[in-house]
Amino acid sequence: MNPGNEAMAHSSNPDKLMAKSAFILLPALLVSLISLVQAQSVELKPVWETDTTLRTPESVLFEPGQKVLFVACINGSPTLENKSSYIAKVGLDGKVIQLKFTDNLNSTKGMGILGDKLYVTEMTQVAEIALATGKILNRYPIQGAKFLNDIAIDTKKGVVYVTDSNDSKVWAITNGQASLVLAGEPLKGTNGLLFENNQLLVGNGDGSLLSLDPATKQLRTVAKVSGGIDGIVALGNKTYMVTEWSGKVWHVRADGSTELKMDTSPQKISSADIGYNPTSKMLFVPTFFHNTVKAYSLK
Repeated sequence: MNPGNEAMAHSSNPDKLMAKSAFILLPALLVSLISLVQAQSVELKPVWETDTTLRTPESVLFEPGQKVLFVACINGSPTLENKSSYIAKVGLDGKVIQLKFTDNLNSTKGMGILGDKLYVTEMTQVAEIALATGKILNRYPIQGAKFLNDIAIDTKKGVVYVTDSNDSKVWAITNGQASLVLAGEPLKGTNGLLFENNQLLVGNGDGSLLSLDPATKQLRTVAKVSGGIDGIVALGNKTYMVTEWSGKVWHVRADGSTELKMDTSPQKISSADIGYNPTSKMLFVPTFFHNTVKAYSLK
């Protein structure tokens, strides 16, 4: 081999090495991409369904301390006259532990836990309940409220946030005192609430999932689905499951894209305010007039 040919041979070696490295790295890259796609996709697998003693269940809340579900049952129509609503305690196996943990409530809907107390919305006020006994400790009226719906709680600051669906408002209760957080456009038919990373996620009546900074009142749109958002739960890494009362359950990815995972609207089975157990990755869906709670595995 003359010097010229030898130089050419040496100059081609880096290209060969790069091609070989790319060939080695390609399978690893494909595995990473497949893992990313899988992480962004969830499947709902039915696990159990309660009996129908839960009358008009509107909201489910997983309580990790007792490892139980609290189910807010309207028990009739969501009206000011309905004083027969109750909260049931249900096991993680779907068996009813205590049908009326708390009763004589007014059209119960969303729930939240702060310390050793359970909070639940009634039509125009929020009831404060002892988590250990089910005893009603206080009621906090919200002046001018029309149809209080969901609850989300800032546990660090001790603030209970509440939506009023018929007045398109978000309220805050701090030390028993109610104050208005935000009202008016673009809020419309505000329903589902979730507090995460100092932000309130608000389910809007037009299908928008909004992020609200309670301090600055700034709003941005996170995602959009086909109808008003009833329930919101966080799956982690800025991904969520949201429901429409009509029977649709959506997966919201971190980039804001959405995927319809279930639709029971043709069967007239609702999907109201959902609960979630992050440890078992179990989603709990109250079916409203179908009078049950259904559990789905997201594994």
